[in-house]
Order: sequence, then C-alpha cells, then structure tokens
Amino acid sequence: QDQLVESGGGLVQAGDSLRLSCAASGRSFTSYTMAWFQEGPGEEREFVAYISRNGNTFYADSVKGRFTISRDNAKNTLYLQMNSLKAVDTALYRCAATSAYPLSGPYYYPATYNYWGQGTQVTVSS
Repeated sequence: QDQLVESGGGLVQAGDSLRLSCAASGRSFTSYTMAWFQEGPGEEREFVAYISRNGNTFYADSVKGRFTISRDNAKNTLYLQMNSLKAVDTALYRCAATSAYPLSGPYYYPATYNYWGQGTQVTVSS
C-alpha cells in the first residue's frame, strides 16, 4: 500500500528556512506525480508546488522565488525547500501523489491526487 510520511516542520522565525521531506513507500516512486499543499485550521487545502515525473515544476504565486520543490528518485523522497519564510506561510504542509498519467485533473487541484500524507506543521513567528 502506498504511504507518504512528511517530516521537517517546526517553529521558526520570519526570514528563516526549513526543508520539508516526504518519504514514499509502495509502488515505484518514479511513477508518481507529486505536490505539496498547505492546510490551515478549518481551511481548504491550498496548492503550494508541483513536480512531474520528469521534473517539471510549478508554484503558487505566493511562494514563487522562495520555495523549491525537488525529488530524489533514488531515495523515494520529495522535498520542499522553504526560504524567507513569512508568518502567512504558517500551515500544515501535506504531500500528495498520484500515479495517474495523464493527470485526472489540474495539477493544483487536491482531488487530482489520491495519496496523501498526514502532514507536518510549519509555524512562522513574526
């Protein structure tokens, strides 16, 4: 069964950096299209970043230039490097994956992904 486990969150100050990781188990990692979403209390999941099976990336406008999504297929791990963090970045960050190709929906739409991790909390103090 496919599983995603996030790590790397924490409490930091504005301007600091964090690197989130998402370890995948199950079927071949290289077949996954993956993404990061953020989730605030009582809020819907919001798209953060996307990476295709061949490494193409897209970002939400709010994180463009500050966050970098990457993947290490040898380690079955997805990353999110978060620089110049702001208080508004505070959220639960969840990684998502789908093995469907082509995608069943837009890359920024949560319902496109059928595997989710439990999330790692990022809190940025101003």
